[in-house]
Amino acid sequence: MNEEHYGSLREQVFTKIEEDIINGRYKAGEKITENMLSNDLGVSRTPIREAIRQLELEGLVETIPNKGIVVTGVTKEDIEDIYEIRELIEGLAARKSALKMGEDELERLQEIIDLQEFYTMRDDIKGLVRMDSEFHKLIFKGSNSKTLKNILSMFHHNLKKARHDSFSKEFKQEILEEHKLIYKAISDKDSKLAEKLTNLHVKNAKKRLLRKEG
Repeated sequence: MNEEHYGSLREQVFTKIEEDIINGRYKAGEKITENMLSNDLGVSRTPIREAIRQLELEGLVETIPNKGIVVTGVTKEDIEDIYEIRELIEGLAARKSALKMGEDELERLQEIIDLQEFYTMRDDIKGLVRMDSEFHKLIFKGSNSKTLKNILSMFHHNLKKARHDSFSKEFKQEILEEHKLIYKAISDKDSKLAEKLTNLHVKNAKKRLLRKEG
């Protein structure tokens, strides 16, 4: 196996375990083992071991003496905090993107919305969550701010959890319409409106999550 292929496998293993924790397949407090994960994913224990090290750095698992590897997960308190942070930093990113985003990025943002519309018609929640993540990541990129992109990187698994949990077939049309309005504000270079609409979008996402859990 060449080094490039191994690196790709290692990343795939990490991403799969991370998603399984975020989506609740492995729950907080649950014990997991290298053998169990190796059998589940059909890979050797080496990439599993390296993925676990990375998950520990991300704060998603913890190795406890005499107990083994335990899932820490993302708590409700983490989600509360991340929505507060999202409202601040994503609104700021949208404001900066309205002033700095290039034509190529604007075209890609439109493509993402077109795909989101397609997935909305098909009730494809997995596709919608992926497009939602791409939409917000591109706005961070378009802000041309290293600091904002670094913050996004720090909280990426919390953001994945928040976006996954706030999505459902019930709210897919609302989310699409909110994205369309944000895109129009950015393409019109209306920075204040882009920030205002993004702040409202995050507030609505939190409300949708609370309605789902209620």
